[in-house]
Amino acid sequence: MARNQEKANGMFNKWTSGKQDALRGSVSRSRPFHTHAAKDLNEADRWRSDVLRDVGRKVMEIQNAGLGEHKIRDLNDEINQLLKEKWQWEMRIIELGGPNYIASAPKVEDADGGAVQPPGTAGDRKAYKYFGAAKNLPGVKELFEAPVTKAVRRTRHQMNLHIDSGYYGFRDEEDGVLLKDEAEAEQQLQAAAIEQYETEQKLRELEGGGGTRKKASTVADAGRQFVAHVPLVDEADIEREVLNRKKQELLAKYVSEDLQAQEASAKTMLH
Repeated sequence: MARNQEKANGMFNKWTSGKQDALRGSVSRSRPFHTHAAKDLNEADRWRSDVLRDVGRKVMEIQNAGLGEHKIRDLNDEINQLLKEKWQWEMRIIELGGPNYIASAPKVEDADGGAVQPPGTAGDRKAYKYFGAAKNLPGVKELFEAPVTKAVRRTRHQMNLHIDSGYYGFRDEEDGVLLKDEAEAEQQLQAAAIEQYETEQKLRELEGGGGTRKKASTVADAGRQFVAHVPLVDEADIEREVLNRKKQELLAKYVSEDLQAQEASAKTMLH
């Protein structure tokens, strides 16, 4: 209710000041309501400069935080409306063949060089802007505060989604680098082991003296002098033994024990 009253008072003050200017005969031509009313490039450029002066004056005025919340909000609304009107005059200047102020316009900033648009709306011309004390109003201050990014801990399922065969080392040998490194490491280990073995052998020889070498040579000579004569069975003996076994099996199968005994006694008598 108080804000509506302030708006009404503001409109009344404007009407009163305009009436007084009319009585004094010092009424200046007001800015056209629509930009197409300007048919001349110089006129459009003059009205654009007039808008810029109004914007600068109101931006300086809104820096005062003691104006009250409603007054600050009204000033901020007026500044945004003036910026929109400035853009319309710049478009009209382009239509009349004038310079492109939009392309060469600097970034819109506050009087102290601060940002006037909340994060996430940078570069958006139509985004609502906040100047001066308006950025500290309730509900607006939170828009300019950087959001606190909370570290989200990944679940075990999310981590397993990025695990492939390379994680378990199945593709380590594809580029050949690992095989080369392993071969070099293996050679180094072998050389170190051989060197250690030779060193230990020399230490043993030094500790045991010449008696160890003499004993080893004696054992080697005794091994060369001992020869074991073992009779080897030839193929004829093997065939003869196999034939006798088969004969014994047939006799046991088809001849009675008495007949076998008689045959054995006959062989004994012959021999």
